[in-house]
Amino acid sequence: MFSYRHAFHAGNHADVLKHITLIATVRHLMRKSGALTLVDTHAGAGIYRLDDEAAQTSGEAQQGIARLQGLCAPQSKPNRPLAPDGQAPDAPDIEADALQEYLALVASFNRSGPAKAAWRVYPGSPFVLHALMTEPERAAVHDRLRLFELHPSDWLALQAHVAQLEAGRQVSMAREDGFAGLKALLPPPVAAGGSRRALVLIDPSYEIKSDYAKVAAAVQDSLKRFVTGVYLVWYPIIARPEAHALPRRLKTLAQQAGRDWLQATLHIGVPPGGAPGLSASGMFVINPPHTLAAALRAALPPVVQALGRGRGQAYTVDAG
Repeated sequence: MFSYRHAFHAGNHADVLKHITLIATVRHLMRKSGALTLVDTHAGAGIYRLDDEAAQTSGEAQQGIARLQGLCAPQSKPNRPLAPDGQAPDAPDIEADALQEYLALVASFNRSGPAKAAWRVYPGSPFVLHALMTEPERAAVHDRLRLFELHPSDWLALQAHVAQLEAGRQVSMAREDGFAGLKALLPPPVAAGGSRRALVLIDPSYEIKSDYAKVAAAVQDSLKRFVTGVYLVWYPIIARPEAHALPRRLKTLAQQAGRDWLQATLHIGVPPGGAPGLSASGMFVINPPHTLAAALRAALPPVVQALGRGRGQAYTVDAG
């Protein structure tokens, strides 16, 4: 059950898709001033070294984020005034470059190295979310981050890494099954101004087949508890019936609840002679920002161009 370690896969093409989607979604939600409850059901170690033995052994980061580093352009942070809670924000620029937002955030974790040196640190989803919620224009809102992790080694690493943030009560952790722990967090607490807002990232390893059914059950239960929450699910695209069925099941759940949905996939292709490991993955978002589809359609073509390695390389973005 605990054979999967994300340290071997941090910064790979699946992380690229997941974190571009996550950042674009959170950026939109944070244009409103109401506090957010952010939940990561499978937090992992929180942050990873790309120059350690695990990352070097797999080489996945070299085929992923390392190929994108050269696309990171120096840029000044745009001014993002917050809209009062309960009031629609000014329409965000749907042409905003989601890829550059992602690369800039990863770069921010690598400022201590020499200029143009290969990035040595990759933030996992907990540190991505914490970075966004503590930016100067957002820090005063006091969003909350709730993390779950069961793997004994990753749990110890997560505790040590989060302790360095000195985040206090703003970040809480539990060595608990994230599928079960999520139930106690929905609906989220009422924020100042009377709103309830939550984003949930569900990203298990899928190392056991039952994870697929658990994901669908967790989403179904969450929609009953808090139908307006934003739910993001990462899943692998592999030759397994459960993997093919999961996005169809999630689409059905969204439609039954009367909620909008978005499905994005990234296929890096298979080189001549084949290659071991994952070559495609997807993100399914329930209650996505209305700007997300356009942001991903602009961000993913250069990702495919940079990471593609053979036949079958492609991306898709579908919404309903």
